[in-house]
Amino acid sequence: MDAEDARPAAEHPERPPARLHQKIGVVAVMVLCGVLFATTARLSGGGSIRDESSDVVGVLQERGRSIEQLTEDNVAKRAEVERLRGEGAGAETAERTAQVGEAVGLSEVSGPALRVTLTDAPSSALSSIPGTEPNDLVVHQQDLESYINALWASGAEAMMLQDQRVINGSAFRCAGNTLLLEGRVYSPPFVITVIGPVEQMQAGLDSDPGVGVYREWVDHVGLGEKVETLEETTLPAFEGSLTVEATVIR
Repeated sequence: MDAEDARPAAEHPERPPARLHQKIGVVAVMVLCGVLFATTARLSGGGSIRDESSDVVGVLQERGRSIEQLTEDNVAKRAEVERLRGEGAGAETAERTAQVGEAVGLSEVSGPALRVTLTDAPSSALSSIPGTEPNDLVVHQQDLESYINALWASGAEAMMLQDQRVINGSAFRCAGNTLLLEGRVYSPPFVITVIGPVEQMQAGLDSDPGVGVYREWVDHVGLGEKVETLEETTLPAFEGSLTVEATVIR
């Protein structure tokens, strides 16, 4: 027993009556409620805290619609710029501009192609294959990057990912089992369509280490891979932004 606890009862102050305790408790609760109500009102701006902006799917869909509209506007303005440029430039300048535009990806391209389709593995693999985790059944960003880089390295001339033309500087992200490309969200299957030397590109896929790792998981858990040869395919012009963003390293 501590010395404080050993004091005689007479040395401790008298306790307030029980009724006074009750009044103090009621007042304290009312004050706390008032503070909470005021804080809630400030956070919600007088409206509902759980508004539509918390719906992630809705936000992404709305953003996708906005980006589609902006893309259409961008294509129309780019066509108008090209028209005016053609009217004001000489034949040599116009030809050079067309060559640069084709090299960058601003014109459609036709030719023989490969189409690669990658899909997630069936969820039944979790229970049928010991040690399998959900993360093993998903097509990851590094998987797509392995296929895309191997195709570029083996002579690809033009490439489309899903329904969008991509160029060497195009960037995409995978979040979970979805693909984010130029502000749009895609779910599997993921389709890469590429024009170029077909046999050479097939050999490039077969010799790429990253593709080899993915194919091991195709055999192990059932990830999907389908490589098709297309005799004649036309890929649209690149419609994204050509703005180059500089990164400052400190």
